[in-house]
Amino acid sequence: MSVVTRESSSRQGKEAAVPPPHRTILGDVQVTAPTQPKTTTISGDRGIWRKRGALIAAVLVVVAIAVAWRWRAGGTVDRESLVFHTVRRGELEITVVERGNLESQSNLEIICEVDDVRRDGINGTPLIWIIENGKQVKKGDLLVELDSAPIQERLDDQILETEQARERYMLARATYDNQVTQNATNKAEAELKVRLAELELQMFVDEESGTHILEVEAIKRQIDDLNNEILAAEASLELKKNDKQGIEKLFRLGYAGKSELDKARLDFLQAESQYAAKINRMRTQLATLKKKETYERQMQLLQLQGRVDTAKRNLEQVILNNEARLTQARASLETREELWKKEKELLERYQDQLQKCKIYAPQDGMVAYASSRNETIRPGLPVRARQHILSLPDLNKMQVVTSIHESVLDQVHPGLKATVRVDAFPDNVYEGTVKQVAVLPDQTGWYNSDTKAYRTTVVIDEKVENLKPGMTAVVEIHVQHLENVLTVPVQAIVPDGKRTYCYVCDEQGKIGRKEVALGPTNDRIVQVARGLREGDRVILNPNALTTDES
Repeated sequence: MSVVTRESSSRQGKEAAVPPPHRTILGDVQVTAPTQPKTTTISGDRGIWRKRGALIAAVLVVVAIAVAWRWRAGGTVDRESLVFHTVRRGELEITVVERGNLESQSNLEIICEVDDVRRDGINGTPLIWIIENGKQVKKGDLLVELDSAPIQERLDDQILETEQARERYMLARATYDNQVTQNATNKAEAELKVRLAELELQMFVDEESGTHILEVEAIKRQIDDLNNEILAAEASLELKKNDKQGIEKLFRLGYAGKSELDKARLDFLQAESQYAAKINRMRTQLATLKKKETYERQMQLLQLQGRVDTAKRNLEQVILNNEARLTQARASLETREELWKKEKELLERYQDQLQKCKIYAPQDGMVAYASSRNETIRPGLPVRARQHILSLPDLNKMQVVTSIHESVLDQVHPGLKATVRVDAFPDNVYEGTVKQVAVLPDQTGWYNSDTKAYRTTVVIDEKVENLKPGMTAVVEIHVQHLENVLTVPVQAIVPDGKRTYCYVCDEQGKIGRKEVALGPTNDRIVQVARGLREGDRVILNPNALTTDES
């Protein structure tokens, strides 16, 4: 039973290389045994693959039936037409061979990153110059130059707009800073008024040295002084009264004149007036003291408490006003800052767009124009934003993209070593590694097919030269290496239903059929896990058995 291998869709209809014939030794004669070529499936044509598979299966069934019928007929065998092979132990290399196409491991796509700022109705930016298709370039070489005149014009205008936005932002910043300072001043003044009002109230209500107590004590001292003055005035009045009475007696006796009498009477009246004045002042001071201790104290206390409350409310109002003004200044500042930021971003964008009008090679590689159904890339052609202009594959690092049949999917995984041969350079052999195996089948070329193929990438590990993307390559994936196992050529195996057999010739020359259990296989050799022994001779062309008696 051989491993069925497939070719990639890029080389439909081509046959795999035929391996060299297998040779065995019968006595002193070397007999060349015909070998089966690799069975190759064409991934691009589902109908051809199915027809070939059906044809192969039909041939195997017919051969098996014919051989079994002839053998069971008990006829003889034309021994000279038989080809024998001696079963030996040895190494068995299990590989999966596929065809695929070369591509670069690093294939950078160069796209247009310039936005269309023209107002001429043309969708895109015209190409002024582009490098030749297929030319080898080095990193930093100029690849494409686009028309930059409209962007330069926009950039000049944007520089002015950005500067104006910066000035408006600086003005808003100064206003905000001034508002912060003004808020601090207003708050400090309001807090000072609150503190002064509280101190004035505290000074008024102090029981020891408060202003109210001091005023009351001052009035009381005045009352005491008036009291002393009243006593003095009363004594003076009494003295003046006695003097007046004495002068009157002397006047009646003729010892005092009229002027002396008038003067005595005047002094009495003055003393009486001063006494009355002192009494009135005393009454006034007493009334003032009573008013001070009752009404004025309450009134001043209410006034001072009201000043404290007013100062506190004024402080709260100042804080609220400060927050409102600062919020307004901050909002204006943030708006101006955001506008300036937008203008700067737009300026940087135009600067970046101007730089992107010239595209330089980011790596070494070969220039490959992007394929388009509409127009070919050329100078003068408008290029849209994000449009693919060209690719820049690195030709020193290549890989092969192929597909593997679902029957061997479980055997192939990333990390397996592989051998790569390129059709254009058949003498070169490259070492590779399986990089990736697709999880889902690739429907390309297998539409409505029950047989699936899985996209597989094999990277070439070494640095290569002269290889181009799109070249056809044959990948031989080394799946398994078995040592010291029994093997026979695949043409010695005869299928019969679900079983497989080999025709064996014993030492007496008698030919018999043995059921065998098979192991892994490649396209030429298969492991025999059970049914044969080392040294057994199997027939490589069982269809040569005739109906003659053996």
